Amino acid sequence: MTPFHLAFPVRDLDETRIFYGGVLGCAIGRSSATWVDFDLFGHQMSAHLRPQAAPAPSDGKVDGILVPIPHFGAVLLMDDWQRLAARLEARDDIDWLERPMVRFKGEPGEQATLFIRDPSGNALEFKGFRSLEQVFAH
Repeated sequence: MTPFHLAFPVRDLDETRIFYGGVLGCAIGRSSATWVDFDLFGHQMSAHLRPQAAPAPSDGKVDGILVPIPHFGAVLLMDDWQRLAARLEARDDIDWLERPMVRFKGEPGEQATLFIRDPSGNALEFKGFRSLEQVFAH
């Protein structure tokens, strides 16, 4: 698998470093006065300073639940997802949109999922699968 790259807007680089580096545990890469790179589970995420950045509305619907569009995140194997979910649940400063749950239970593509917002209001979804072959199952 090769990593993807995503550039996204943030209001403040210092709070973004604390959240992605400290809360999510992302390694911090190169940076400047207007952007910073993070390693999000092997993918290159570039946070670009945009003080006017606004949160995405929760107007998408998946499995009967409203979710923000756009959103981004990572697909993880279940053990990694469970560790991340436990790490986030142990904190009292997480902006939860959807607490850890299982979606499509008993169906092809069954997945664990959680939604949070970063300090700039960007919506993140982390999915957990028992096998990566299930990611595109239908």
